[in-house]
Amino acid sequence: MADDAAGEPTHNLAQVNIAKMKAPLTDPLMAGFVARLDEINTLAEQSRGFVWRLQPDEENEEQVAAFESDGILFNLTLWRSVEELRDFVYETKHKELIAAREQWFNKMDGPSTALWWVPGHHKPGIDEALLRLDRLELLGPSQNAFTFGRPFSPPVRRRTDENDNQD
Repeated sequence: MADDAAGEPTHNLAQVNIAKMKAPLTDPLMAGFVARLDEINTLAEQSRGFVWRLQPDEENEEQVAAFESDGILFNLTLWRSVEELRDFVYETKHKELIAAREQWFNKMDGPSTALWWVPGHHKPGIDEALLRLDRLELLGPSQNAFTFGRPFSPPVRRRTDENDNQD
């Protein structure tokens, strides 16, 4: 994660995760997962490096509902670094959900998670996130879409300030 001269992030790490549910969220089979959602979302929001997460609103509510009606759980977040996201996923109570995921979710045919760098103040949308999953599936890990197992560094921001060109 690179910062500019003012300490503002030049890039954040976007993360999309999808999961094929074994039953609707209202089904008793999903009760153990649903019971932990607020706890885990709050934990994420309080974790080092967390920036933002997509929440259903007037603009995307229908799209999010369509995923759920198709049995897909959709999660989109921004983090300051791969390391901070990895810490949240694998070093907090979130890892308990990962360990138990086979109770609630079916294995996906393609990638279920994609990571990519976005400019510091950009918040990706659902369509952008789905495109990144598609790129990862079609092309494998690259700067455009990657995984924890094969991460990429944030793009280097070129300095354009006139003062930077002075000797």
